[in-house]
Amino acid sequence: MVIRTYSVAFHGVEAAPVQVQCAITPGMPAFSVVGLPDKAVSEARDRVRAALTTLRIALPSSRITINLSPADMPKEGSHFDLPLALALLAAIDILPPDVVEEHVSLGELSLDGTLMPVAGALPAALSAAEHGRGLLCPAASAAEAAWIDSTRVIGAASLGDLLRHLTGQSPIAPAQPGEIPAPRLTRDLRDVKGQERAKRALEVAAAGRHHLLMIGPPGAGKSMMAARMPGLLPDLSAEEALETSMVHSLAGLTGEGGICRARPFRDPHHTASMAAMVGGGRTAGPGEVSLAHNGVLFLDEFPEFSRGVLETLRQPLETGEVTISRASARMTYPCRFLLLAAANPCRCGHLTDPARACNKAPVCGTDYLTRISGPLLDRFDIRLDVPPVAFTDLDLPPPEEGSAEASARIAAARAVQARRFGTPLRLNADAQGQMLEEIAPLDTECRALLHKGAERFGLSARGYHRILRVARTIADLDGDPQIRRPHMAEALAYRLVRSVPG
Repeated sequence: MVIRTYSVAFHGVEAAPVQVQCAITPGMPAFSVVGLPDKAVSEARDRVRAALTTLRIALPSSRITINLSPADMPKEGSHFDLPLALALLAAIDILPPDVVEEHVSLGELSLDGTLMPVAGALPAALSAAEHGRGLLCPAASAAEAAWIDSTRVIGAASLGDLLRHLTGQSPIAPAQPGEIPAPRLTRDLRDVKGQERAKRALEVAAAGRHHLLMIGPPGAGKSMMAARMPGLLPDLSAEEALETSMVHSLAGLTGEGGICRARPFRDPHHTASMAAMVGGGRTAGPGEVSLAHNGVLFLDEFPEFSRGVLETLRQPLETGEVTISRASARMTYPCRFLLLAAANPCRCGHLTDPARACNKAPVCGTDYLTRISGPLLDRFDIRLDVPPVAFTDLDLPPPEEGSAEASARIAAARAVQARRFGTPLRLNADAQGQMLEEIAPLDTECRALLHKGAERFGLSARGYHRILRVARTIADLDGDPQIRRPHMAEALAYRLVRSVPG
């Protein structure tokens, strides 16, 4: 008799169903796992054997074969420990076969039978719901998985607890969705003295998810302002939180208490590799662009990133998703994020100060910033010169407005966009084609100003449309249903940067 239960194999943010088949047949005692298991799955035999020994359950002196179907799909990860154990327990008549067949399960077994948390509980719960099954998982992963309310999630602390639940001896209550409180933010825009234009640009970028590049000398406050971006962004909506947590769950970044509504803020070092940035590696896992989904990706010292890494950003910035193709896998991850970048005008950083610039100026600035290719630079909606802060500004009292006031305006502007698009998942930065024409109609005066600016700056079609989107966001921040001349003028001003060559 062949016993069946179910687990999942992860392909991007999707969890493909895997049927775990167990058969015990006469022959020399053996325990084999087949169906393209990786090393972690093959080692599950020893973990399962030790866990059952802890429960005083002896394996039969027969040939035990466990097949992971479909057999031509690679199976990776220690989360197959629990389904292997359940299938085996049903095969030796300790668990009812029909009960284990009604569930999808995942979890890593320690040698004493404790169930350890694993990555991917949220996608696994979604797969279980799609196939009308319940989910069995470690207790530490249950609050996360329970966000999929169309399936019954049971979280157990150990294999023994789960065994008693499935046999009706000590039922476990279904898990409830958990939410981790957002971390308390202590960085406020009030800490930034001066730089009023840069703070305004930060607000516009946050309101419409417009990519922002800040160029200025060392100590001008670029990194300081970028670090305050999380305090400007509203919490994730339920839809956004689910989308974002699917990616974080696969990367093992979700906490034991459930999911978090705070928007991701990722700031990799400029030595990050291509696989770390866009995803890849042995398991073709998500990279920084996907971990920043629905949040912010901050790249400090932007030109110091390798040219190859920077060029890989071009397609994700345009499409909002990244596909990683390898010989053994092809994974697609979402990556709709706000790119926030900071750069010095040259290697020494003092190109704009004749008294401190090196003797290679202005050639050094051209050489340095041309590491950012034209096509990548064209994808920044806002390009901003950040001047040095005057010493007299540092003696001024803190500004009246801080992150709370700016955040309220941003939330109001995003609410307008949510009503406009019918979903919080889309913002002005996502408007394309006919939709952009509908949401950003221009009167004669605004159109003439845009055409004049496009001709003067030599804008590409992409740049032209990005200015339209920024102008629409500025109007939303002002609560104006119509784009007017001041909105268009401000959007055009964000496109001209003296520090950028050409």
